[in-house]
Parts: sequence; C-alpha cells; structure tokens
Amino acid sequence: MSTLTKPNHIGRKISRIRELRDMKQEALAYALGMSQQSISIIENSETVDEEKLKAIAEVLGVSAEGIKNFSEEAVLNIIGNTYHDSNVVNGNAYSCNFNPLDKMVELFERLVQAEKDKVEYLEKLYKGK
Repeated sequence: MSTLTKPNHIGRKISRIRELRDMKQEALAYALGMSQQSISIIENSETVDEEKLKAIAEVLGVSAEGIKNFSEEAVLNIIGNTYHDSNVVNGNAYSCNFNPLDKMVELFERLVQAEKDKVEYLEKLYKGK
C-alpha cells in the first residue's frame, strides 16, 4: 500500500460524523436497534455493508455517499473559509451572524430531548425485565 493514499476507512468516517453530530454510540445504536458494541465494531471496520451504511446515514442525517466521501480536511477548509479579513469587528476576525441566545435555547432543547430519550430507553429496559 502506498503511503501517499489513506485507506477509505468507512468506520472512522461514521465515528467522526457521529461525533460532529454530538451523538453517542449508545444513541446511534438505540436508533438502529443495535447494541453499543455493534456500533463500536462497525466504527472499527474499514468497510460497512451497504444496507447498514444507508441506515446509519439516515440516522446521522447525511447520505451514504456523504459518509463515503467525508473528509475532515474539507470540513476544516469550509470552516476556515467562513472567516474573512473583511469580517474584522473590534479586532476580532469574525462576526456573529446568529443570535447566541437562540443557540443556547437550541442547545438546551437538545439536552432536554437527550435526557427524555435516555429516560424512555431506561423505562423500556426496565419494563423488559
């Protein structure tokens, strides 16, 4: 294998996209009806079955092709190109184009929903015993 090309490790790409989506393995596993250990195995696999990939992509909110073509360098380039010298405000090279309070509310709502999902999952486990 040439040192110039990196292998297309689909599992690592799934892991990275999941992390960027701020999702735990347990949440992805629950959404797919799998165990957390199964997700760990998938994320450590270089290849993933096409059907599983499509299901994972749907839960992550991306396409299967998006996972296959995911590049951390591209993400960093997009972020880097978002900031321009013309956006210098009070000596800072950025300008806020959203309301931070709205983002805090959105984050709080996501945290509340995550807690509700955990409670629902635990209740389901408890009733199963």
